[in-house]
Amino acid sequence: MNSKLTWLRNTMTSLNLQGMIISNPINIKYLTGIDAEGILLITRKENVYITDGRYIEYAHSVLTLFDEIIVYNITDVSQEDYENFFMFCENVGFEEHYVTYAKYKEYMHKFKINSLVETENIIEKQRTIKDEDEIKYIKTACEITDKCFSYMLTYIKPGMTEKEIAREIEKFYNENAEGVSFETIVASGENSSKPHTVPSDRKIQDEDIITIDMGCKYKGYCSDMTRTIFVGKVPEYIKPIYDLVLKNQQQVLDEMKDGSNTRMLTKNVENDFRLNNYDLIHALGHGVGMEIHERPFISSRNDSILKENMVVTDEPGIYISGQFGVRIEDTVLITKIGCISLTESAKNYTII
Repeated sequence: MNSKLTWLRNTMTSLNLQGMIISNPINIKYLTGIDAEGILLITRKENVYITDGRYIEYAHSVLTLFDEIIVYNITDVSQEDYENFFMFCENVGFEEHYVTYAKYKEYMHKFKINSLVETENIIEKQRTIKDEDEIKYIKTACEITDKCFSYMLTYIKPGMTEKEIAREIEKFYNENAEGVSFETIVASGENSSKPHTVPSDRKIQDEDIITIDMGCKYKGYCSDMTRTIFVGKVPEYIKPIYDLVLKNQQQVLDEMKDGSNTRMLTKNVENDFRLNNYDLIHALGHGVGMEIHERPFISSRNDSILKENMVVTDEPGIYISGQFGVRIEDTVLITKIGCISLTESAKNYTII
């Protein structure tokens, strides 16, 4: 059996679960490699993947005998089969943060389960620690992101719109990766004061500020990077804020390591910003993996501990409403003694 399914079965045993229904497609892909519509059942004796006829051949092409997963066409599964899957199972786990109440009732009726038990994100928590292959894929996604940024520095010109720039970024990722890992943000001038704005028809101007937040997917794994750049020159009134953001972004990189407390990392940035009469209005960072926003979430509201081989972001920002904003972000690998920035694009006053 593959190592991830072995881990899951051992964890289920420790939680007194005799079975589990996995319906989140990201978790199914994490455990099996299958990226299709379907449901994964961990029963007492076997692992069962149920899908429709469109994906049967694909599922068989992904799985090996080593995976020990039986694939069923949903049309071949009778009501009696459903009732037998979890026969003699006292407790069956389900993904309460993904399943709707209607689906919960459907599972209770279809599988005739005695006790359907919340599993408290056990798979999502396990996904926070990346294995060797996962780290390799994220590193490659970050390398592609750095290359995209270098290309964009030669491409962006005054007169282009934010939408044009975003489309070119997406074109680069479609040609060199599996596409974007989230909707690209290109925010210029006063639009950069909105942390999660969408690209508009605003044209890039001479002596403009541009915040670009972008990432791609490689073999199903994400990258995430933000850079704030300048057209022509850096306005003097922006330099103190840019320097403050960069100082804190680097300070967090210096402090991130196995054992670091996410709340304390955030509080340190918040305190320094407040000393200068600014606020950190969003989280300092988040986990990155098969999804662009994963555990752990790095903010003053989350008291979590970073662990070796987590991949997270470090993204402080300051936003002056209606004027401009500065955000700098890297994707970072946590190690025993520190961290490694996987995105390596320059951060000191990039001028085009």
